[in-house]
Amino acid sequence: MDIQTLTAAVRNIPDFPIKGIQFKDITTLFQSAEYLRGLSDILYDRYKDKGITKVAGIESRGFFMGPATAIRLYAGFVPIRKFGKLPYKTIEEKYSKEYGEDIIQIHKDALNENDIVLLHDDLLATGGTMAAAYRLVKKLGVKKIYINFLIELEKLNGRALFNDDVEIDSILKFEI
Repeated sequence: MDIQTLTAAVRNIPDFPIKGIQFKDITTLFQSAEYLRGLSDILYDRYKDKGITKVAGIESRGFFMGPATAIRLYAGFVPIRKFGKLPYKTIEEKYSKEYGEDIIQIHKDALNENDIVLLHDDLLATGGTMAAAYRLVKKLGVKKIYINFLIELEKLNGRALFNDDVEIDSILKFEI
């Protein structure tokens, strides 16, 4: 599956969830077995030789491809969820995002110093959510972190929140 075909399949929704936002709807990719397989193959090919032991997906759209990628990589899956959604002892990180402030959490025992983690979410816009997830995972002392997005909105420069020591990859790129 080529990147141009997947890019063309993304639906634009103007003024969602608020006026002025051009929402990139990826449900069109998930509704097609061919596109879904293409995304899965791309993610697998990019990370199959990285030694990934856990894929951590950010609620909620990181839960779409995160578990599927974990299965293909023979890795575990770790959910990073909004405040109050995890049942066991957690650590948390507060952050600002495009539409306000939020808190994400992870189970205290989800990761350890031997883990190589692929942090996954659907979209890199301003980067606040992933930066918070990155800080959260770092608190657990993992060996290495890779970051992946299905889509990147390049003009919003979300990559600027991260140091050069973390490898960031996105499959589909849009100016905005």
